Amino acid sequence: MKQLTGQTIALSKQCVHPAKRQAQLASRTAAFSTTTAPRAGSDVHITRTGKPIISVAGGRSSLGGHTVTVFGATGFLGRYIVNRLARSGNTVVVPFREEMKKRHLKVAGDLGRVVFIEMDLRNTASIEESVRHSDVVYNLIGRDYPTKNFTLEDVHVEGTERIVEAVAKYDIDRFIQVSSYNADKNSTSEFFRTKARGEEVARSIFPETTIVRPAPAFGYEDRLLNKLGTPGNLLTSNHMQERYWPVHAIDIGMALEKMLHDDTTASETYELYGPTNYSTAEIAALVDKEIFSRRRHINLPKRLWQPAAKVLNAALWWPVTSADQVEREFIDQVIDKKAKTFRDLDIEPADLKDLTFEYLRGYRSSSFYDLPPATEKEKREERQYLHVIDNQ
Repeated sequence: MKQLTGQTIALSKQCVHPAKRQAQLASRTAAFSTTTAPRAGSDVHITRTGKPIISVAGGRSSLGGHTVTVFGATGFLGRYIVNRLARSGNTVVVPFREEMKKRHLKVAGDLGRVVFIEMDLRNTASIEESVRHSDVVYNLIGRDYPTKNFTLEDVHVEGTERIVEAVAKYDIDRFIQVSSYNADKNSTSEFFRTKARGEEVARSIFPETTIVRPAPAFGYEDRLLNKLGTPGNLLTSNHMQERYWPVHAIDIGMALEKMLHDDTTASETYELYGPTNYSTAEIAALVDKEIFSRRRHINLPKRLWQPAAKVLNAALWWPVTSADQVEREFIDQVIDKKAKTFRDLDIEPADLKDLTFEYLRGYRSSSFYDLPPATEKEKREERQYLHVIDNQ
């Protein structure tokens, strides 16, 4: 029976047309072949400490080669840099405090690319455990207001000091410290003073630290457009006349990623800001125009609002405002002319007025939800008006 079966198979193979048989073999060979493109010279990179970094392109399953620790990854800016790093195949270590705050980062990269480590800013051992396997460390930890557990000094100065000491101890290749615009030791704002001291601490321990000073950022989870678009009364001071260059959070994430691959950014200071200078009142007008509604902004004198804000910050367990935030409403953004900018990274920053529709559409009522952006509507009306004039 076996011999008969073998003869039958042999005859069936002989009956196949030679051209068809050759096509079948070719398709099978192509299906099971594992040929790869020759590696380019730029795929292998030697770091400052001599560690080779091998990167291979492959979409979501790329191999970036770097192991990167991102402190503060669960915050507003953190998700933008984690997403860019993880999707290009880098292993991203995310230190976290609260389990529910880091869930959205799990899908930022391929399986196993995002690694979570529980960390306490006062626990040196947990900080060292977070950085000892990495070759690049970002510090995005910051706080807009003091809390019952952490003062601004605790977060911006002492916390930074512990992180930089761990970076120096394990001889990490790169350390990137995300500070703030207007960081100045002599500022009237405690936030700006502590940010400046954090920069000094970082550079004194790790001289090759890259300092990044972003302007007020806007995006889906920001505290700028969302604050101005939320229904209800907004209590402010200084009639919202403070001026700054708002910057797109996606542009900041792009800049931080470029610094990872460009060793010439080490020891440099970057100020990242948008192309247009606005006052908060001007941004509020753009917001009202985009959502087809007018929000109430109640102005209070500084001598009354600042002490009241201090009491509210101490008494309430949810963030409302603080005395230092009121102080910052009287400080305009000052650009450091010596610092590098987006231009040095070959990035063209987006303008806030071009993106208000994308981020504020959700604040419109159902009556206006499907209308085009305010700027586009103006262009259409202008074209229609010019068309009517031309016909006369």
